[in-house]
Amino acid sequence: MVEWTGKPAYQQVAEDLRRRIAAGEFATSGKLPSLSELQGTYGITVTVARDAIRQLRTDGLAVSHQGKGAFLTRDAAAAAKLADPTGAITELQAEVAKLRTEVGDLRERVAALEGN
Repeated sequence: MVEWTGKPAYQQVAEDLRRRIAAGEFATSGKLPSLSELQGTYGITVTVARDAIRQLRTDGLAVSHQGKGAFLTRDAAAAAKLADPTGAITELQAEVAKLRTEVGDLRERVAALEGN
């Protein structure tokens, strides 16, 4: 999975985990893969796996409990979506559409009140 892109391997893994979090992949258990599972999945060293989890903790997406693993924070999915530019754009587009509808409704109410 990790490719030579000029970006550090731990960032590549953290970005992929962030994408998977945003997609709801870990929502049921709330538990992230173990370090050994990350090593197997991404073909990385344990140091890279630790750094990727550390990045998620720094970003507020995960908390770690020694001997138990890393777990998602309560707002992890929403935060992961916003951290991803595509997710942030999608969220903004949905909010703009909602606001347009509300403004249209308000215009109709004002017009009805004014008798137009």
